[in-house]
Amino acid sequence: MTAATAKPASFSEDNSDDLVIARMASCPDARLQAVLASIVRHLHAAVREIEPTEEEWMAAIGFLTETGQMCDDRRQEFILLSDTLGVSMLVDAINNRKSRAATESTVLGPFHVAGAPHRALGETICLDGKGAPLVVSGMVRDAGGAPIPGATLDVWQANDDGFYDVQQPGTQPDMNLRGVFTTDAEGRYWFRSVKPLFYAIPHDGPVGRLLHALGRHPYRPAHIHFIVAASGYRPVTTHIFPEDDPYLDSDAVFGVKDSLILPFELIDDAEAAARHGVANPFWAVEADFVLDRA
Repeated sequence: MTAATAKPASFSEDNSDDLVIARMASCPDARLQAVLASIVRHLHAAVREIEPTEEEWMAAIGFLTETGQMCDDRRQEFILLSDTLGVSMLVDAINNRKSRAATESTVLGPFHVAGAPHRALGETICLDGKGAPLVVSGMVRDAGGAPIPGATLDVWQANDDGFYDVQQPGTQPDMNLRGVFTTDAEGRYWFRSVKPLFYAIPHDGPVGRLLHALGRHPYRPAHIHFIVAASGYRPVTTHIFPEDDPYLDSDAVFGVKDSLILPFELIDDAEAAARHGVANPFWAVEADFVLDRA
């Protein structure tokens, strides 16, 4: 038998990834071919290292199957899995390399909703009336310190019970604790909300059982989500975290960065409360955001 007609090597432990990758040679999409080749290399290497039993491998397939079955239009279990394994934050870091002056990014999370209502500056996003009043204010500016008028801030957070509105349809008002604000001519914004509290990510499914098996808790520190954007600038998806939260060092999804931890101040001032349209005492935080040019 000549070299040209030699029979291809049969499948073995040593050449398994080579054979699978060779079958991709005619793939017309070079990026897809490269991505799948890398995944196959690492996956086969992991299987060789772990040497799973057939029962263990079927358990892994069952876990992924159940993860998919938990997903619907209000819950994304695969995002939770990606988040809790730190993959979401790694992808975010790779895709958001910025100047040192720019606000750091963090995970989008599974509860963002497109089309939140545009609200006037100073308006409240809390529609269920629960929680300690909070005034959020600040400025959006460029890396040189110049204010950016007309920037938008898409804001959302969990309620005082630790749930987002999409997790409690019929219980929370639609679009509770969501809103889009636009900075004024000086690049400033402010709105009313409630002080966020730490909460558990959904842990009644396969991801929650995995965390329990690993001896990990399901809690996220208190935070408010922001997507800050302006024409001509790179948008940033980020959070702000109160500096007194007990879970800052063990966030279930690894989303905390030191620069995003801010002091939330408790203010006991009836005149200031009346001026802001909130009950006294109230909490206040000033959060500035810096955008890099596109």
